[in-house]
Amino acid sequence: MASGGDLSTPARDAAARAALALVPRGGLVALGSGRAVWRLCELIAGERAPAERPRAVVASERTRAVCEKLGIAVADLDGRKRPARAFDGADEVDPNLRLLKGAGGALLRERIAAAAAGELVVMVEEEKLVGRLGERFPLPVEIVRFGWRATLARLATLLAEPRLRCTEDGEPFVTDEGHFLVDGRIPPTADLDGLGRALRETPGVCDHGLFLSEATLVLVGDATGSVRELGRQPLRRRGT
Repeated sequence: MASGGDLSTPARDAAARAALALVPRGGLVALGSGRAVWRLCELIAGERAPAERPRAVVASERTRAVCEKLGIAVADLDGRKRPARAFDGADEVDPNLRLLKGAGGALLRERIAAAAAGELVVMVEEEKLVGRLGERFPLPVEIVRFGWRATLARLATLLAEPRLRCTEDGEPFVTDEGHFLVDGRIPPTADLDGLGRALRETPGVCDHGLFLSEATLVLVGDATGSVRELGRQPLRRRGT
């Protein structure tokens, strides 16, 4: 399999297959990172002839490797051509279609890719739906390495129990952009818009995993293989 493991589950397949119907034939798309995205890549490669596959701006080096292995051409985000839309997953989705992202560590590039496309199609399994963001996952915050301990101390005024993310061997996790990640719990009564602004204004912070208005359409797969659509606004152009 593309990521070194089995990407296929009924819920993930349902969401990814629904997303496939929104992938243009040819052209340019943006791809985030994570298992749902990699499953979508498998479907594109398996069900589209090479000439009908879009080129992809990729938000992580792992997604780049998946695309290259499957024969999906990778393109640079050069500002000259806008991706038709972006496709990504999420760690949590609340009732207002606000997202918590970044468990895989690609949040900064994912936000840039989504902003470039203007439309973001999100693929999730049903268990990713939550009553409030932060119920299941801590919030990732991407920070520069310089003075990271001071940045961590500042983040402790905004998040509960912020900790530097480390690998299994105890070394700091390093993002594709060469930054560190901090994971902290969102206070249950936090105003998410205010928290997002405060995090972005914190010296040393590059970005955070709150995607509060980016999602255009959320495709929710369940264990029966069914999918439902949760949309904030219509896509510019549906279908292929």
